[in-house]
Amino acid sequence: MQSANIQLETLTCPSCLQKIEGAVSGLKGIDKDSLKVLFNASKVKVDFDGDVISIEEIEKAIEDLGYRVIKSRVKAA
Repeated sequence: MQSANIQLETLTCPSCLQKIEGAVSGLKGIDKDSLKVLFNASKVKVDFDGDVISIEEIEKAIEDLGYRVIKSRVKAA
């Protein structure tokens, strides 16, 4: 497992949080229990299986919703 900390552009509404949670939790290889979207910090924290999904695929799922990813940090969980 790997742990990702994804910094987003400022989130402006609580429904943004639900959209991001829904999109990321639906991806294969995501540890749904670890997923946290931090509204005030505009961050997504999640653990994922690097053999199943890449950080780029997670970022793309978020960006496809219209939220810009500023930077991501990945480390072994």
